[in-house]
Amino acid sequence: MGELTMAAVCAPFDRDLEGDFARIAELIGQARERGVQLLALPEAALGGYLSDLAGNAPPPPAFAVDGPEIARLAALAGDMVVCAGYCEQAELDGETRVFNSVVCVDGSGVLGNHRKVHQPLREDAHYAAGAGFAAFDTPVGRLGMMICYDKAFPESARALALDGAQIVVCVSAWPGSRTNAAPTLAEDRWKHRFDLFDRARALENQVVWLSANQSGSFGSLRFVCSAKVVDPGGEVLADTGVAPGMAVASLDVEAALEAARRSMGHLRDRRPDAYGPPLAETVTIGG
Repeated sequence: MGELTMAAVCAPFDRDLEGDFARIAELIGQARERGVQLLALPEAALGGYLSDLAGNAPPPPAFAVDGPEIARLAALAGDMVVCAGYCEQAELDGETRVFNSVVCVDGSGVLGNHRKVHQPLREDAHYAAGAGFAAFDTPVGRLGMMICYDKAFPESARALALDGAQIVVCVSAWPGSRTNAAPTLAEDRWKHRFDLFDRARALENQVVWLSANQSGSFGSLRFVCSAKVVDPGGEVLADTGVAPGMAVASLDVEAALEAARRSMGHLRDRRPDAYGPPLAETVTIGG
């Protein structure tokens, strides 16, 4: 489809849902002015994230993926493909469950939905866990999505790449370190890990990587910003640094993937027969 203009956002979101929608509308307007076709908004863009990770704070308001709030997001997206985090309420096996989710929409409706699989610290006190990773087709190419801590596990991105994802969107509410905090966010060790994961996952899977994050503070958490677009060679094409903003980059995705995989195709050259069973089946970690 030729050159694609993509953007990843770093912005604050909270429990003021109308304020969140106003901010999203403004960001979509700014992105549209810059010719953006694919926009990644942060984790919990609708309703804000948890105000702390100690298991005490109530979760944000929950919405159905086919409910009016997501339809409103789709209407705002229009001809743009937009990914945004939200708290999802769903009925499963006769039970009402709440998930930390990310939805992908355009004006036609929902294109894809992902429920966060990996839950750090006490997040499982509020959310049920998702069950897997799957890519899906969109007007801007085949996408995969994940949320925050999901990217700390190589299997997450690899599963999406093996399912044909050309672009992986990772939305986050990634905070700075709460112990031995650095004097500035730029020196923060959790920010350093955030950036390493973004570049490593793009490079090892040779995919385009969009990383959105919250900014500012919410409750006890201070977010590291650092929204970015990374190419299939692990090079950062655009980055907000430790400030709110929008990282925008244009790339011929198919050509970039073909060039990255021509000589050393990490997916093509895999040897699954050599890896054996999962470690969990053969080794007791820490035992």
